Amino acid sequence: MKTDGMKTMMQILQDLTPLNRAVCSLGYDRAVDYLREELPFRIISVPSSRQHNGWVIPPSWDVEEARIVKDGCTIYDGTVHPLCVIALSRSFCGTVSLDELRRHLHYDHRNEDSIPFHYRQQFRSWERDWGFCIPKRLFDQLAPGDYEVVIRTREAPGTLKILEYKHPGSLDFTIALGGNLDHAGVANDGLAGCVVGIETLRRLQGRKTRFTYSLILSPGIIGSEFYLSGLSQSERSRILEGIFLEMLGSATPLAIQESRRSQVSTFHAMKASLDQMGLRYRTGPFESIIVNDEYVWENYGIPMVSFSRFPYPEYHSSRDSVEIIQETSLNQAVEALIRAVDRLEASPMVIKMFEGNICLSNPQYDLYVDYGQVALGDSPSDHQRRMRCLMDFLPALDRPTSVKAIADHVGLSEESTLEYLQRWATKGLIDLL
Repeated sequence: MKTDGMKTMMQILQDLTPLNRAVCSLGYDRAVDYLREELPFRIISVPSSRQHNGWVIPPSWDVEEARIVKDGCTIYDGTVHPLCVIALSRSFCGTVSLDELRRHLHYDHRNEDSIPFHYRQQFRSWERDWGFCIPKRLFDQLAPGDYEVVIRTREAPGTLKILEYKHPGSLDFTIALGGNLDHAGVANDGLAGCVVGIETLRRLQGRKTRFTYSLILSPGIIGSEFYLSGLSQSERSRILEGIFLEMLGSATPLAIQESRRSQVSTFHAMKASLDQMGLRYRTGPFESIIVNDEYVWENYGIPMVSFSRFPYPEYHSSRDSVEIIQETSLNQAVEALIRAVDRLEASPMVIKMFEGNICLSNPQYDLYVDYGQVALGDSPSDHQRRMRCLMDFLPALDRPTSVKAIADHVGLSEESTLEYLQRWATKGLIDLL
C-alpha cells in the first residue's frame, strides 16, 4: 500500500538496503535523514561520551578504500558490498602471507557464494582487528604467496541516533513498536521490520485511539539499551507493552514469540489478528524463536512480543537482499498489526485497585461463583472450573491487562469475562478503561 505522497515500503527498502548502515556511520545518518521525510520522527542523539552498564558507543566509522591485491591485480574489492569489510575494521596497509591473510578472512559456512555479516566489533569497539568477509569459493581458491592488503577507514567520535515517533492517544499508556535500522547492506534483517512499522504508524495518522502508539528505530541491542536507560522511571512505566518487528519481508512463515511475562495483551491481539486473517503462523515461548532486542526491553520491565518471519535461509549474509522481499509479506504484516490495534482498542483494560485477596463470598462483594465440594458429591462444570480460575487470577494481576488476554488465559469468552469483570468494577475493585 502507498500512502499519498509517501514512498512505498518496497521503495524504501530499495533505497536504504545498499547503505553501509553501521551503528555510527554516514550510511546510517543518511537512512535517518531519509526516513524523517517519510514520518516526522524525533531524533534522539546519544554522544560517545555517554556510557551505560559497560555499553560503549562505537566511533563513527566509514570505509574509504578496501582491497586485496595479488601480483599487482586486485582480486577482491571490499567496497562492492557493505558486508565485505568486517564492521569497525581497523585501517591496515601492508603485505602479508597467505596464512596471515586467511586469519583475517571470514566466509559464510552455509553458502560458498555469499558474504557473511561480521558484526561483533560494533559491540566491542575497544578490541578491534582488521578483516574482510569474502565468499568461501574465493577463500578456497587463494594461492600461496604474498598479498597486498589495503583498508582505509575514516573515524571520528560517534553519535548514536535513535528515531522515535508517537501517535498520541487519550489514555496515559503506550504500546511500543520497535525495529533495527542498522545491519549494513541487508534488507530483511531489521530494515523490513522498520518499513512495516512506518507503514503501520502512517495508517494510524488521523485516527483517534485510546493508547499512544510509538515507533522506535535504532541500532540493534545497543540502541534499545540507550533508549530505555535514557527514559525516566515514570516514562518507562507508561509503556504498557511492545512488539518488536523483525525480518517481516521474506516468504517464510510468520511467528509470534511470547513475552517472558504471561497474559500480555499484544500477544493475544496478534494471535487473534492472524487467526482472523487465516494466515499460517507459529508461536513459542520467550527466546524459543529469536533472540534480539526483546530481552533488553524485558529487562527494563516492559513485556516485548516478537513478530517475525524468522528463520530464513539468507540470514546474516549478502543474500539478504531486496530480491528476497515479498511485497505481499510486508502487507500481511502491516494488516496484522492494524487488526491487532483494532483489538487492543476494542478490548477494555483491567487495572487492579486492591492488594491481597478479596473474600468474594462476603455480602459486601457477592462475587463468588460457587465451585461446589467434590467430597460432598458436587461435580463442577467446565464453566465453573474456568470461573474459579478467573476468580483466582484477578488478584495476581500486576499490570494493566486487556479483557481479551484474561479471557484467553482462563478459557472463557471475552463477552462473559467482561460481564463478570463489570461486577468487580461496580464494587470498586478494578477499573475498566
